[in-house]
Amino acid sequence: MPCRAARRLSKALGRRGVFLLILGTGKTCWGISFLVDPPRDHGLKLLTDVCSLRHWSWLWIVAGVITLGSAFLRIGRDKIGFAVALVPPTVWATAYTAAVVSGYYSRGAYVALWYLTSHVGVILWAATVPEYSVPRVPRSARRGKAA
Repeated sequence: MPCRAARRLSKALGRRGVFLLILGTGKTCWGISFLVDPPRDHGLKLLTDVCSLRHWSWLWIVAGVITLGSAFLRIGRDKIGFAVALVPPTVWATAYTAAVVSGYYSRGAYVALWYLTSHVGVILWAATVPEYSVPRVPRSARRGKAA
């Protein structure tokens, strides 16, 4: 029974919706982790000079909830979810880059690149993936010739 419900939900959401649902859930959980047990990571000094990580956690939580909610929107209207999903990892990548440039946290370059590739890059790529794509038919097959 749970598998059938999961299949129905997956079909209703489509590929983009499932991606947004997973991404939104992850961002929300990541934000909650900063509320429950904030790390003592010096790479985020740019952010922690403004306010505590507990406050910054709400950026992840709100973005996660909006991203998650966007999973249930029609294709074309789900763009808000992809746009909002970009905000927290971009802010974090910027903070880590600033930490490297200032000499405060040399390891920050690797962390910034990780956020930019595994988060920002993947979100940008997924936002361009059409809901339904059909493989291109080879030219010879269109003419009725054997491939």
